[in-house]
Amino acid sequence: MSHKTSAQIRQEFFDFFAEKNHAIVDSAPVVPKNDPTLLFTNAGMNQFKSIFLGEEEALKHDGKTWNRAADTQKCIRVSGKHNDLEEVGHDTYHHTLFEMLGNWSFGDYFKKEAIGWAWELLVDEWGLEPDRLYATVFGGDEEDGLPVDDEAIELWKSETSIDHDHILKCGKKDNFWEMGETGPCGPCSEVHIDLRSDEERKKQPGRDLVNMDDPRVMEIWNLVFIQFNRKPDASLEKLPAQHVDTGMGFERICAVLQGKTSNYDTDVFTPVINEIADMAGLKYGDDEEKDIAMRVIADHIRAVTFSIADGASPGNDGRGYVIRRILRRAIRYGWDVLDFKEPFFYKLVEVLTEQFKDVFPEIPAQKEYIVNVIRSEEKSFLKTLGQGIELFNDMVEGKDKLSGEDAFKLHDTYGFPIDLTELMARERGVEVDVKGFNKHMKEQKERARAAGKFSVDQSDINVWSAVQEGSVADYKSEFVGYDDAEVDTLIRGYRKEGNRFALQLTKTPFYAESGGQVSDKGILRKGDECLKVLDVQKGSDGFNVHYVDKLSEDMSGTWTASIDLDRRIEIQKHHSATHLVHAALRGILGDHVAQKGSLVDENHLRFDFSHFEAMTDEQLDEVEQLVNEKIQENIPLQEERNVPIDEAKERGAMMLFGEKYGETVRVITFDENYSVELCGGTHVGATGEIGYFRFTQETSVAAGIRRIEAVCGIQADKLLRDEKRLLNQVKGAIGQTQDLAADVLKLIEEKKSLEKELEQMQLQNTGAKLDELIQNAGSLDSDIKLVKGEIAGADMDVLKQLGYDGLQKTKQNTAIVLGSKDEEEGKVYLMVALSEDLIKEKGLKAGAIVGQLGRLVGGGGGGQPNLATAGGRQPEKLGEALEKVNEIITESIQ
Repeated sequence: MSHKTSAQIRQEFFDFFAEKNHAIVDSAPVVPKNDPTLLFTNAGMNQFKSIFLGEEEALKHDGKTWNRAADTQKCIRVSGKHNDLEEVGHDTYHHTLFEMLGNWSFGDYFKKEAIGWAWELLVDEWGLEPDRLYATVFGGDEEDGLPVDDEAIELWKSETSIDHDHILKCGKKDNFWEMGETGPCGPCSEVHIDLRSDEERKKQPGRDLVNMDDPRVMEIWNLVFIQFNRKPDASLEKLPAQHVDTGMGFERICAVLQGKTSNYDTDVFTPVINEIADMAGLKYGDDEEKDIAMRVIADHIRAVTFSIADGASPGNDGRGYVIRRILRRAIRYGWDVLDFKEPFFYKLVEVLTEQFKDVFPEIPAQKEYIVNVIRSEEKSFLKTLGQGIELFNDMVEGKDKLSGEDAFKLHDTYGFPIDLTELMARERGVEVDVKGFNKHMKEQKERARAAGKFSVDQSDINVWSAVQEGSVADYKSEFVGYDDAEVDTLIRGYRKEGNRFALQLTKTPFYAESGGQVSDKGILRKGDECLKVLDVQKGSDGFNVHYVDKLSEDMSGTWTASIDLDRRIEIQKHHSATHLVHAALRGILGDHVAQKGSLVDENHLRFDFSHFEAMTDEQLDEVEQLVNEKIQENIPLQEERNVPIDEAKERGAMMLFGEKYGETVRVITFDENYSVELCGGTHVGATGEIGYFRFTQETSVAAGIRRIEAVCGIQADKLLRDEKRLLNQVKGAIGQTQDLAADVLKLIEEKKSLEKELEQMQLQNTGAKLDELIQNAGSLDSDIKLVKGEIAGADMDVLKQLGYDGLQKTKQNTAIVLGSKDEEEGKVYLMVALSEDLIKEKGLKAGAIVGQLGRLVGGGGGGQPNLATAGGRQPEKLGEALEKVNEIITESIQ
């Protein structure tokens, strides 16, 4: 076997296809930007979806158009048919994050070339032994009415030297590829390799083990022939053009070419595994349990690092939750198996940075940010890990079984995988109701699966009703909203979407919501007829979709489209202010600040950015002051359209990580020494128009991400005048004052001391009430003196104090039961105190008695044998509980 490095293998793949006229494109972000139907990029084709659907003609790259491409795509698979998180690390060939090498044809070459080139690369270039290779092809499917893919079988015979016995027909499950419930799909042909020893291969032919989950006979390359579009009714229609989409697991092919049986033994993983082993003072390969832990950690740090680099942070829902689960699983293995009790995971980012700096520059570019996010997540999880272990101990205290619900709670709230819970339970000799746990997990998975489906119906692309002569496609749509607020236009097409009406215009001044800026609103007018434009969205085919309140009887003819200009002007002020504040934050907090999200409308702006601690009041003041200085400088807007992306990069324009930019971009500059950003939004002509800028809030959104909110323009003016009015009201209420703040503080102090005095008086009153109850104590049949009653207005602390005082005053043969209620809060308090002799001689326990009383008032409690308390939620039942005291005590005597 060759001694190629993984970097060489990746490059040889690129070179092979570059020679065959393929554009070598960058990986799309692993966090899909404009595809809400997808949690993570899980296949190389995601970024080319619109080409496959015929919405875009071809691929634009390096100033040219291409019908062929090749790339390595970062993918994450954590659920569904592809992968289950729980397998990762236990076997040696599943990963959460992996690279997918792929080559693509967009309506250009088809099965013949795809099959021939796959063989040429694997056998002629990389020297794999032909008799170890198997090809599977689609064996047809009655339900879909599809025949066997004989064409592919014939091509394997004619284009390659494969043994004809090694061509296998397989069913739809393995050899028909679909992107989701609907959308592009087609038969596929997979190449599998048999890595067993010659003896084993003699005993049993490899063809019996293909697709049988044998780790030594595995798929390495999948060639998908995209011929159909699956419609919502499950029927298939032929696509106008045929495409090729191939995918080869990079980590697996590295293992094969480097002669390793495990992906983790290749140089893709050894640098990070060696680092983990060093940190733990161990050697990889000495102990299976510890090896599994190291594999889990090595795999998971990749998924977490790449996700954060591409803009997803650990959080509580969707993608964030998946990342948090992966992160916690790794930390738990570190804690449990490798004895890492302090944060360690973040230290591994350094190794990945070094390893991938040439292929994925987004990692070194954001190393500091990635490290901060992981470290703060780790710190907080190590805390909950301790708390979770305490909770577990409480849950199993005195029990021999842990319920499924409790196991799920540990999983869900504290991130404990079931295997950890079972392990801890085994140590305590406790059983776990795994069946119950699985039921809860299944329900959660179904919720997650419903959320992770490709639910977008991709079949209704062509259902715009055309208004103009000829087809809808003959009419281009042009956005003129950077320059014009009103324009004459034609309606190109219309359709009903649920209960909304959508139009496409040939020319439009309406900005479609994107880049954090909300869409324009306005009207379409023709003669006396008027349609309100309520919302505008970017259509998947590049045409803006205008949502209107109704359709017209006659859609033809010229319409005048005008935006609500006053609203747009306020939006522009807030958008330009966002650029100014972004530059100010970088200047004042440091260059690690990068935009992570924004929202701009006519009333306020919101800006999320990477920074790992709350901003201080001084910093907020400083930023606010700088932004307002820039507004007063009245810097004119410099707007350039169609700047080549490389030129924009050279000029140091701010770009968002994980954003896919086209060949040319729009650059917005307010003073090239202050703010230069790539932006598609609309802006003021000069910064002075913004008026005044004022922060309203600064909060945390996720680990390592802060959010500021601010207002400017008319809203800032309104805010300032509202504040003045409020201040005048406060002054009016206080009267003559030299120092408003001091006077308010003085009032608060006075109020506190009056409350204290009142409390003292009330305590004296409750003391008197206790004396009265002692005077009127009754006695039970068993001669026990019983002091009982309600103490109005007392809280639990007062009742306890009275209990102790009462015991001091009565000394012996006495039970004291006091209660009080707070109707407004819906609470009730109870206290039972017993003199020592009752505990010793009669076997009474205050805790047991108060527990029974607590149940009567809708609650519970307990405490020491001599004094115990309970609380409940049904104040109306206090009287009833006090009546029952006599019999409860009598029955409790032993």
